[in-house]
Amino acid sequence: MSIRNLEPKTLWNNFADLNAVPRPSKKEEKIIEFMLNFGNSLNLETFQDTIGNVIIKKAASVGMEDRETVILQSHIDMVHQKNSDTVFDFENQGIEMLIDGDWVKANGTTLGADNGIGVASIMAILASKDIAHPAIEGMFTIDEETGMTGAIHLDGGNFTGKILLNLDTEDDDELSIGCAGGIDTNTSYLYTEVEVKDNFIGYEISVKGLLGGHSGMDIDKGRGNANKLMNRIHYHLHSLTELQIISIDGGSLRNAIPRESKATIAIHKDFAPTFEKEISKIAQELVFELKTIEPHLEFHWNPISVNSKAVALEDMIKILNALYAVHNGVFRMSPDIEGLVETSSSLARVIVKDGSFITQSLQRSSVESTKADVANSIRTSFENMGAAVVQSGDYPGWQPNPNSPILNLMTDLYQEMFNEKPQVKACHAGLECGILGKHLPGTDMISFGPNIRAAHSPDEKVQISSVQKYWGYLLETLKRIPKK
Repeated sequence: MSIRNLEPKTLWNNFADLNAVPRPSKKEEKIIEFMLNFGNSLNLETFQDTIGNVIIKKAASVGMEDRETVILQSHIDMVHQKNSDTVFDFENQGIEMLIDGDWVKANGTTLGADNGIGVASIMAILASKDIAHPAIEGMFTIDEETGMTGAIHLDGGNFTGKILLNLDTEDDDELSIGCAGGIDTNTSYLYTEVEVKDNFIGYEISVKGLLGGHSGMDIDKGRGNANKLMNRIHYHLHSLTELQIISIDGGSLRNAIPRESKATIAIHKDFAPTFEKEISKIAQELVFELKTIEPHLEFHWNPISVNSKAVALEDMIKILNALYAVHNGVFRMSPDIEGLVETSSSLARVIVKDGSFITQSLQRSSVESTKADVANSIRTSFENMGAAVVQSGDYPGWQPNPNSPILNLMTDLYQEMFNEKPQVKACHAGLECGILGKHLPGTDMISFGPNIRAAHSPDEKVQISSVQKYWGYLLETLKRIPKK
Protein backbone atom coordinates (compact mmCIF):
# COMPACT_ATOMS: atom_id res chain seq x y z
CA MET A 1 0.00 0.00 0.00
CA SER A 2 1.26 3.48 -0.84
CA ILE A 3 1.68 6.20 1.78
CA ARG A 4 -0.52 8.36 -0.45
CA ASN A 5 -3.48 6.00 -0.03
CA LEU A 6 -3.53 6.30 3.76
CA GLU A 7 -6.32 8.23 5.45
CA PRO A 8 -6.64 11.16 5.71
CA LYS A 9 -5.32 11.26 2.16
CA THR A 10 -4.93 15.04 1.98
CA LEU A 11 -2.59 15.01 4.99
CA TRP A 12 -0.54 12.01 3.88
CA ASN A 13 -0.19 13.31 0.34
CA ASN A 14 1.13 16.60 1.68
CA PHE A 15 3.54 14.69 3.90
CA ALA A 16 4.77 12.65 0.93
CA ASP A 17 5.27 15.84 -1.10
CA LEU A 18 7.11 17.43 1.81
CA ASN A 19 9.39 14.43 2.29
CA ALA A 20 10.38 14.55 -1.37
CA VAL A 21 12.11 17.87 -0.65
CA PRO A 22 15.45 17.88 1.24
CA ARG A 23 15.08 20.06 4.34
CA PRO A 24 18.05 19.89 6.71
CA SER A 25 18.28 22.56 9.37
CA LYS A 26 20.14 25.67 8.20
CA LYS A 27 19.81 24.52 4.58
CA GLU A 28 16.11 25.14 4.04
CA GLU A 29 16.25 26.95 0.71
CA LYS A 30 14.48 24.16 -1.16
CA ILE A 31 11.71 23.68 1.37
CA ILE A 32 11.16 27.44 1.70
CA GLU A 33 10.70 27.65 -2.08
CA PHE A 34 8.36 24.64 -1.92
CA MET A 35 6.20 26.27 0.75
CA LEU A 36 6.07 29.63 -1.04
CA ASN A 37 5.00 27.89 -4.25
CA PHE A 38 2.38 25.94 -2.31
CA GLY A 39 0.79 29.05 -0.82
CA ASN A 40 0.93 31.01 -4.06
CA SER A 41 -0.63 28.13 -5.99
CA LEU A 42 -3.69 28.48 -3.73
CA ASN A 43 -3.81 32.25 -4.30
CA LEU A 44 -3.39 32.79 -0.57
CA GLU A 45 -1.46 35.63 1.04
CA THR A 46 2.00 34.10 1.15
CA PHE A 47 5.32 35.66 2.09
CA GLN A 48 8.69 35.10 3.72
CA ASP A 49 9.87 37.18 6.67
CA THR A 50 13.39 38.57 7.02
CA ILE A 51 14.84 35.48 8.72
CA GLY A 52 13.21 32.98 6.33
CA ASN A 53 10.01 31.83 8.05
CA VAL A 54 7.10 31.29 5.64
CA ILE A 55 3.69 32.77 6.48
CA ILE A 56 0.51 31.73 4.64
CA LYS A 57 -2.83 33.29 5.57
CA LYS A 58 -6.34 32.09 4.76
CA ALA A 59 -9.69 33.76 5.45
CA ALA A 60 -12.29 32.01 7.60
CA SER A 61 -14.61 29.49 5.99
CA VAL A 62 -18.23 30.51 5.48
CA GLY A 63 -20.01 30.95 8.81
CA MET A 64 -16.76 31.16 10.84
CA GLU A 65 -15.91 34.79 10.15
CA ASP A 66 -16.77 35.89 13.70
CA ARG A 67 -14.32 33.46 15.35
CA GLU A 68 -10.90 34.30 16.77
CA THR A 69 -8.03 34.04 14.29
CA VAL A 70 -5.85 30.99 14.92
CA ILE A 71 -2.11 30.71 14.30
CA LEU A 72 -1.21 27.17 13.20
CA GLN A 73 2.51 26.63 13.70
CA SER A 74 5.07 23.95 12.80
CA HIS A 75 8.72 23.96 11.77
CA ILE A 76 9.80 23.00 8.25
CA ASP A 77 13.30 21.69 8.99
CA MET A 78 14.02 18.14 10.13
CA VAL A 79 16.80 16.21 11.83
CA HIS A 80 18.91 14.36 9.28
CA GLN A 81 20.40 11.22 10.77
CA LYS A 82 21.07 7.81 9.29
CA ASN A 83 22.50 4.46 10.26
CA SER A 84 26.21 4.15 9.54
CA ASP A 85 25.60 1.47 6.90
CA THR A 86 22.88 3.45 5.11
CA VAL A 87 23.97 5.25 1.93
CA PHE A 88 21.88 8.41 1.65
CA ASP A 89 22.38 12.00 0.49
CA PHE A 90 20.13 14.16 2.66
CA GLU A 91 20.79 17.31 0.66
CA ASN A 92 19.63 15.83 -2.64
CA GLN A 93 17.41 12.82 -1.91
CA GLY A 94 13.84 12.64 -0.66
CA ILE A 95 13.07 10.44 2.34
CA GLU A 96 12.32 6.82 1.44
CA MET A 97 9.17 5.92 3.39
CA LEU A 98 7.59 2.55 4.06
CA ILE A 99 4.58 1.17 5.93
CA ASP A 100 5.16 -1.31 8.76
CA GLY A 101 1.80 -2.40 10.17
CA ASP A 102 0.26 0.63 11.86
CA TRP A 103 3.41 2.71 11.48
CA VAL A 104 5.15 4.76 8.81
CA LYS A 105 8.92 4.87 9.01
CA ALA A 106 11.93 5.51 6.78
CA ASN A 107 14.50 3.23 5.23
CA GLY A 108 17.52 3.65 7.51
CA THR A 109 17.08 7.39 8.09
CA THR A 110 15.03 9.78 10.15
CA LEU A 111 11.47 10.07 8.85
CA GLY A 112 10.75 13.76 9.33
CA ALA A 113 7.40 13.20 11.03
CA ASP A 114 8.93 15.65 13.50
CA ASN A 115 7.60 18.14 12.43
CA GLY A 116 6.47 17.17 8.93
CA ILE A 117 3.11 15.78 10.08
CA GLY A 118 2.35 19.16 11.62
CA VAL A 119 3.36 21.01 8.46
CA ALA A 120 1.33 18.62 6.30
CA SER A 121 -1.70 19.16 8.56
CA ILE A 122 -1.56 22.93 8.15
CA MET A 123 -1.11 22.55 4.40
CA ALA A 124 -4.22 20.35 4.24
CA ILE A 125 -6.29 22.96 6.08
CA LEU A 126 -4.98 25.79 3.91
CA ALA A 127 -5.81 23.85 0.74
CA SER A 128 -9.22 22.60 1.88
CA LYS A 129 -12.57 23.67 0.49
CA ASP A 130 -14.77 21.79 2.94
CA ILE A 131 -13.08 22.08 6.36
CA ALA A 132 -14.76 24.50 8.78
CA HIS A 133 -12.20 26.83 10.30
CA PRO A 134 -11.68 30.39 11.55
CA ALA A 135 -9.20 32.70 9.85
CA ILE A 136 -5.86 30.87 9.73
CA GLU A 137 -2.34 32.26 9.95
CA GLY A 138 0.03 29.47 8.98
CA MET A 139 3.45 29.95 10.59
CA PHE A 140 6.20 27.73 9.18
CA THR A 141 9.42 28.33 11.09
CA ILE A 142 12.95 27.46 10.04
CA ASP A 143 15.89 25.94 11.90
CA GLU A 144 14.00 24.69 14.94
CA GLU A 145 16.23 21.68 15.37
CA THR A 146 19.61 23.44 15.51
CA GLY A 147 18.99 26.71 17.23
CA MET A 148 15.34 27.88 17.06
CA THR A 149 16.56 30.60 14.69
CA GLY A 150 13.20 31.14 13.01
CA ALA A 151 11.37 31.51 16.32
CA ILE A 152 14.06 33.73 17.85
CA HIS A 153 13.97 36.22 14.96
CA LEU A 154 10.23 36.04 14.23
CA ASP A 155 8.51 39.33 13.49
CA GLY A 156 5.40 39.19 15.65
CA GLY A 157 3.91 42.12 13.73
CA ASN A 158 3.00 39.74 10.91
CA PHE A 159 0.32 38.05 13.04
CA THR A 160 -3.01 39.06 14.56
CA GLY A 161 -4.12 35.72 16.03
CA LYS A 162 -4.36 35.38 19.80
CA ILE A 163 -4.60 31.56 19.83
CA LEU A 164 -1.60 29.49 18.69
CA LEU A 165 -1.75 25.75 18.07
CA ASN A 166 1.74 24.26 17.91
CA LEU A 167 1.57 20.83 16.21
CA ASP A 168 4.86 19.44 17.52
CA THR A 169 4.00 17.11 20.43
CA GLU A 170 4.65 13.36 20.08
CA ASP A 171 1.91 11.66 22.15
CA ASP A 172 -1.68 11.81 20.98
CA ASP A 173 -3.15 11.77 24.49
CA GLU A 174 -1.03 14.70 25.64
CA LEU A 175 -1.62 18.45 25.69
CA SER A 176 1.65 20.31 26.24
CA ILE A 177 1.49 23.62 28.06
CA GLY A 178 5.17 24.11 28.93
CA CYS A 179 8.65 23.09 27.80
CA ALA A 180 12.33 23.34 28.61
CA GLY A 181 14.73 25.98 27.42
CA GLY A 182 18.21 25.07 26.23
CA ILE A 183 21.78 26.13 25.63
CA ASP A 184 24.58 24.61 23.53
CA THR A 185 28.04 24.07 24.95
CA ASN A 186 30.75 23.57 22.32
CA THR A 187 34.36 22.96 23.30
CA SER A 188 37.66 22.76 21.48
CA TYR A 189 41.18 21.81 22.53
CA LEU A 190 44.34 21.61 20.45
CA TYR A 191 46.44 18.61 21.41
CA THR A 192 50.00 17.69 20.54
CA GLU A 193 50.35 15.00 17.91
CA VAL A 194 53.00 12.32 18.24
CA GLU A 195 54.12 9.40 16.13
CA VAL A 196 52.68 5.99 16.83
CA LYS A 197 55.37 4.14 18.76
CA ASP A 198 57.53 1.38 17.32
CA ASN A 199 56.11 -2.11 17.76
CA PHE A 200 52.62 -0.67 18.32
CA ILE A 201 49.71 -2.07 16.34
CA GLY A 202 46.40 -0.40 15.53
CA TYR A 203 42.84 -1.38 16.34
CA GLU A 204 39.54 0.10 15.26
CA ILE A 205 36.89 -0.03 17.98
CA SER A 206 33.20 0.62 17.32
CA VAL A 207 30.13 1.01 19.51
CA LYS A 208 26.84 0.57 17.68
CA GLY A 209 23.25 -0.62 17.96
CA LEU A 210 22.13 1.86 20.62
CA LEU A 211 18.61 3.26 20.50
CA GLY A 212 19.64 6.92 20.55
CA GLY A 213 16.64 9.21 20.34
CA HIS A 214 15.63 12.73 21.29
CA SER A 215 18.01 14.17 23.87
CA GLY A 216 15.10 15.91 25.62
CA MET A 217 12.16 13.53 25.44
CA ASP A 218 14.27 10.36 25.85
CA ILE A 219 16.97 11.57 28.26
CA ASP A 220 15.26 9.95 31.27
CA LYS A 221 14.95 6.51 29.69
CA GLY A 222 18.43 5.33 30.71
CA ARG A 223 19.62 4.81 27.15
CA GLY A 224 23.30 4.33 26.47
CA ASN A 225 25.44 7.21 25.22
CA ALA A 226 27.99 5.94 22.69
CA ASN A 227 30.48 8.69 23.59
CA LYS A 228 30.45 7.81 27.28
CA LEU A 229 30.67 4.07 26.58
CA MET A 230 33.65 4.53 24.26
CA ASN A 231 35.41 6.60 26.88
CA ARG A 232 34.90 3.89 29.48
CA ILE A 233 36.66 1.45 27.17
CA HIS A 234 39.58 3.81 26.59
CA TYR A 235 39.85 4.66 30.28
CA HIS A 236 39.93 0.97 31.20
CA LEU A 237 42.58 0.13 28.59
CA HIS A 238 44.72 3.08 29.69
CA SER A 239 44.65 1.76 33.26
CA LEU A 240 46.18 -1.52 32.05
CA THR A 241 48.74 -0.59 29.44
CA GLU A 242 50.31 2.16 27.38
CA LEU A 243 47.51 3.32 25.10
CA GLN A 244 47.65 5.70 22.17
CA ILE A 245 44.44 7.23 20.84
CA ILE A 246 44.62 8.17 17.16
CA SER A 247 41.04 9.26 16.45
CA ILE A 248 37.49 9.27 17.81
CA ASP A 249 34.26 10.05 15.94
CA GLY A 250 31.19 9.71 18.14
CA GLY A 251 27.60 10.86 17.74
CA SER A 252 26.16 12.97 14.96
CA LEU A 253 23.70 15.70 15.97
CA ARG A 254 23.62 18.09 18.91
CA ASN A 255 20.04 17.17 19.91
CA ALA A 256 20.21 13.41 19.46
CA ILE A 257 21.46 10.84 21.97
CA PRO A 258 24.55 9.36 20.24
CA ARG A 259 23.97 5.86 18.90
CA GLU A 260 27.41 5.09 17.52
CA SER A 261 31.08 5.85 18.07
CA LYS A 262 34.19 4.74 16.25
CA ALA A 263 37.78 5.07 17.45
CA THR A 264 41.27 4.11 16.31
CA ILE A 265 43.86 3.25 18.93
CA ALA A 266 47.33 1.71 19.11
CA ILE A 267 48.85 -0.64 21.69
CA HIS A 268 52.12 -2.55 21.98
CA LYS A 269 51.97 -5.71 19.93
CA ASP A 270 52.89 -7.84 22.96
CA PHE A 271 49.76 -6.61 24.74
CA ALA A 272 47.47 -7.78 21.93
CA PRO A 273 46.36 -11.07 23.57
CA THR A 274 45.57 -9.25 26.83
CA PHE A 275 43.86 -6.48 24.88
CA GLU A 276 41.51 -8.96 23.24
CA LYS A 277 40.68 -10.44 26.65
CA GLU A 278 40.18 -7.11 28.43
CA ILE A 279 38.09 -5.39 25.77
CA SER A 280 35.90 -8.47 25.54
CA LYS A 281 35.48 -8.34 29.30
CA ILE A 282 34.45 -4.69 29.50
CA ALA A 283 32.21 -5.07 26.43
CA GLN A 284 30.38 -7.92 28.17
CA GLU A 285 30.04 -5.80 31.32
CA LEU A 286 28.51 -2.91 29.40
CA VAL A 287 26.14 -5.17 27.47
CA PHE A 288 25.04 -6.68 30.79
CA GLU A 289 24.52 -3.25 32.37
CA LEU A 290 22.31 -2.08 29.52
CA LYS A 291 20.72 -5.35 28.38
CA THR A 292 17.18 -4.41 29.45
CA ILE A 293 17.20 -1.02 27.73
CA GLU A 294 19.70 -1.59 24.90
CA PRO A 295 19.22 -5.16 23.65
CA HIS A 296 21.02 -4.48 20.36
CA LEU A 297 24.18 -2.88 21.76
CA GLU A 298 27.28 -4.19 19.98
CA PHE A 299 31.04 -3.70 20.35
CA HIS A 300 33.50 -4.56 17.61
CA TRP A 301 37.28 -4.38 17.44
CA ASN A 302 39.52 -5.22 14.52
CA PRO A 303 43.26 -4.86 13.91
CA ILE A 304 44.11 -2.25 11.28
CA SER A 305 47.18 -0.52 9.91
CA VAL A 306 47.69 3.02 11.19
CA ASN A 307 49.30 5.89 9.34
CA SER A 308 48.03 8.90 11.29
CA LYS A 309 49.59 10.44 14.36
CA ALA A 310 48.35 9.87 17.90
CA VAL A 311 47.41 12.11 20.82
CA ALA A 312 50.29 12.91 23.15
CA LEU A 313 50.03 11.08 26.48
CA GLU A 314 49.50 14.20 28.63
CA ASP A 315 46.71 15.42 26.36
CA MET A 316 45.13 11.99 26.14
CA ILE A 317 44.83 11.82 29.93
CA LYS A 318 43.16 15.24 29.95
CA ILE A 319 40.68 14.11 27.31
CA LEU A 320 39.84 10.85 29.07
CA ASN A 321 39.38 12.57 32.42
CA ALA A 322 37.22 15.36 31.00
CA LEU A 323 34.93 12.96 29.15
CA TYR A 324 34.60 10.80 32.24
CA ALA A 325 33.86 13.77 34.51
CA VAL A 326 31.34 15.60 32.32
CA HIS A 327 27.74 15.06 33.35
CA ASN A 328 25.44 13.25 30.95
CA GLY A 329 21.75 12.52 31.51
CA VAL A 330 19.20 13.79 34.01
CA PHE A 331 20.60 16.53 36.25
CA ARG A 332 17.45 17.23 38.28
CA MET A 333 13.82 16.11 38.28
CA SER A 334 11.09 18.69 38.71
CA PRO A 335 9.96 19.01 42.35
CA ASP A 336 6.65 20.48 41.17
CA ILE A 337 5.49 18.26 38.28
CA GLU A 338 5.70 14.52 38.89
CA GLY A 339 7.72 12.63 36.30
CA LEU A 340 9.02 15.74 34.52
CA VAL A 341 12.74 16.09 33.91
CA GLU A 342 13.61 19.62 34.94
CA THR A 343 17.26 19.77 33.90
CA SER A 344 19.57 17.57 31.81
CA SER A 345 22.65 17.48 29.65
CA SER A 346 23.52 15.28 26.68
CA LEU A 347 27.08 14.76 25.42
CA ALA A 348 26.14 14.61 21.77
CA ARG A 349 29.38 14.78 19.81
CA VAL A 350 33.03 13.84 20.43
CA ILE A 351 35.71 14.23 17.77
CA VAL A 352 39.44 13.59 18.10
CA LYS A 353 41.24 14.15 14.83
CA ASP A 354 44.29 15.90 13.35
CA GLY A 355 45.33 17.69 16.53
CA SER A 356 41.87 18.85 17.58
CA PHE A 357 39.54 17.56 20.32
CA ILE A 358 35.97 18.85 19.89
CA THR A 359 32.75 18.22 21.82
CA GLN A 360 29.17 19.35 21.45
CA SER A 361 26.58 19.06 24.19
CA LEU A 362 23.10 20.43 24.86
CA GLN A 363 21.77 21.45 28.26
CA ARG A 364 18.01 21.77 28.84
CA SER A 365 15.91 23.02 31.74
CA SER A 366 12.50 24.45 32.47
CA VAL A 367 14.14 26.63 35.17
CA GLU A 368 16.53 29.29 33.91
CA SER A 369 18.75 29.29 37.00
CA THR A 370 19.17 25.50 36.92
CA LYS A 371 19.91 25.63 33.21
CA ALA A 372 22.75 28.01 34.01
CA ASP A 373 23.92 25.69 36.80
CA VAL A 374 24.19 22.58 34.60
CA ALA A 375 25.75 24.62 31.78
CA ASN A 376 28.41 25.84 34.21
CA SER A 377 28.99 22.25 35.32
CA ILE A 378 29.69 21.23 31.73
CA ARG A 379 31.78 24.34 31.07
CA THR A 380 34.10 23.78 34.02
CA SER A 381 34.61 20.09 33.21
CA PHE A 382 36.29 21.17 29.98
CA GLU A 383 37.86 24.40 31.17
CA ASN A 384 39.73 22.39 33.79
CA MET A 385 41.65 20.68 30.97
CA GLY A 386 42.36 24.00 29.24
CA ALA A 387 39.71 23.70 26.52
CA ALA A 388 38.07 26.73 24.96
CA VAL A 389 34.32 26.75 25.70
CA VAL A 390 31.64 28.58 23.71
CA GLN A 391 28.06 28.57 24.93
CA SER A 392 25.42 29.79 22.48
CA GLY A 393 21.87 29.36 21.22
CA ASP A 394 20.37 30.12 24.63
CA TYR A 395 16.57 30.01 24.42
CA PRO A 396 13.93 30.24 27.17
CA GLY A 397 11.47 27.66 28.35
CA TRP A 398 7.69 28.00 28.19
CA GLN A 399 6.03 28.54 31.55
CA PRO A 400 2.80 26.51 31.96
CA ASN A 401 -0.54 28.31 32.29
CA PRO A 402 -3.01 25.82 33.83
CA ASN A 403 -5.82 28.37 33.42
CA SER A 404 -5.40 28.71 29.65
CA PRO A 405 -8.75 29.06 27.82
CA ILE A 406 -7.57 26.95 24.85
CA LEU A 407 -6.40 24.28 27.31
CA ASN A 408 -9.84 24.21 28.95
CA LEU A 409 -11.56 24.00 25.56
CA MET A 410 -9.32 21.20 24.29
CA THR A 411 -9.42 19.24 27.55
CA ASP A 412 -13.21 19.16 27.52
CA LEU A 413 -13.25 18.30 23.82
CA TYR A 414 -10.77 15.45 24.25
CA GLN A 415 -12.87 13.93 27.02
CA GLU A 416 -16.00 14.29 24.88
CA MET A 417 -14.41 12.68 21.82
CA PHE A 418 -12.37 9.90 23.46
CA ASN A 419 -14.14 9.34 26.77
CA GLU A 420 -11.01 9.92 28.84
CA LYS A 421 -9.01 12.84 30.13
CA PRO A 422 -5.90 13.94 28.21
CA GLN A 423 -2.55 14.17 29.93
CA VAL A 424 -1.78 17.83 30.50
CA LYS A 425 1.98 18.10 30.67
CA ALA A 426 5.05 20.20 30.36
CA CYS A 427 7.77 18.46 28.34
CA HIS A 428 11.56 18.39 28.44
CA ALA A 429 11.90 19.08 24.73
CA GLY A 430 12.58 22.54 23.34
CA LEU A 431 9.29 23.59 21.78
CA GLU A 432 9.25 26.96 20.09
CA CYS A 433 6.35 28.26 22.18
CA GLY A 434 8.55 29.76 24.86
CA ILE A 435 10.28 31.95 22.30
CA LEU A 436 7.17 32.68 20.24
CA GLY A 437 5.38 33.92 23.35
CA LYS A 438 7.93 36.73 23.67
CA HIS A 439 7.09 37.93 20.14
CA LEU A 440 3.34 37.34 20.51
CA PRO A 441 2.46 38.66 23.99
CA GLY A 442 -0.94 37.64 25.26
CA THR A 443 -1.25 34.73 22.83
CA ASP A 444 -2.86 31.60 24.30
CA MET A 445 -0.71 28.64 23.24
CA ILE A 446 -0.93 24.86 23.35
CA SER A 447 0.97 22.01 21.67
CA PHE A 448 -0.33 18.60 20.57
CA GLY A 449 0.22 15.98 17.87
CA PRO A 450 0.10 12.27 16.95
CA ASN A 451 2.19 9.43 18.33
CA ILE A 452 5.76 9.74 17.06
CA ARG A 453 8.44 7.44 18.40
CA ALA A 454 12.27 7.62 18.31
CA ALA A 455 12.37 11.13 16.85
CA HIS A 456 15.86 12.33 15.88
CA SER A 457 16.97 8.76 15.17
CA PRO A 458 16.78 6.41 12.15
CA ASP A 459 14.14 4.45 14.07
CA GLU A 460 11.72 7.40 13.94
CA LYS A 461 8.16 6.37 13.11
CA VAL A 462 4.63 7.80 13.24
CA GLN A 463 1.49 5.81 14.00
CA ILE A 464 -1.13 5.78 11.23
CA SER A 465 -4.15 5.30 13.50
CA SER A 466 -2.86 8.03 15.80
CA VAL A 467 -2.58 10.48 12.91
CA GLN A 468 -6.25 9.78 12.14
CA LYS A 469 -7.19 10.42 15.78
CA TYR A 470 -5.14 13.61 15.95
CA TRP A 471 -6.52 14.90 12.65
CA GLY A 472 -10.12 14.52 13.78
CA TYR A 473 -9.28 16.22 17.07
CA LEU A 474 -7.56 19.13 15.29
CA LEU A 475 -10.52 19.70 12.94
CA GLU A 476 -13.03 19.60 15.78
CA THR A 477 -10.89 22.06 17.76
CA LEU A 478 -10.99 24.51 14.85
CA LYS A 479 -14.79 24.22 14.72
CA ARG A 480 -15.03 25.20 18.37
CA ILE A 481 -12.73 28.20 18.42
CA PRO A 482 -14.65 30.89 20.35
CA LYS A 483 -16.07 34.07 18.92
CA LYS A 484 -14.08 37.30 18.99
